[in-house]
Amino acid sequence: MLVALLEERDAATLRALAEAGIDVPEVHAEVRRALGTGDERLWEGILITPRVRRIIALAEERAAEREVGPLDLFEALRSEGGSSAAEILRRAASRNTASTVE
Repeated sequence: MLVALLEERDAATLRALAEAGIDVPEVHAEVRRALGTGDERLWEGILITPRVRRIIALAEERAAEREVGPLDLFEALRSEGGSSAAEILRRAASRNTASTVE
């Protein structure tokens, strides 16, 4: 889901990433490394796991009455916190925080 959100290039999501000090190309590369090359994979869609259902539910809560957008999904993914994608985002944000302190 994070790869799709990064490739969507939604302005609000990109702004949230920048505000968190997250380097998009770096995170995209790290997610791709975690997934493997992808050459042998065919992505017909996102596998709907219990975690994905939880992220979607969080995004729907965040959106309330309006349509769920990419930023809602991104923030839900971050707030759910238990996925590999959330961990990659945490590490990316902490790298930026550490580099600005030095």
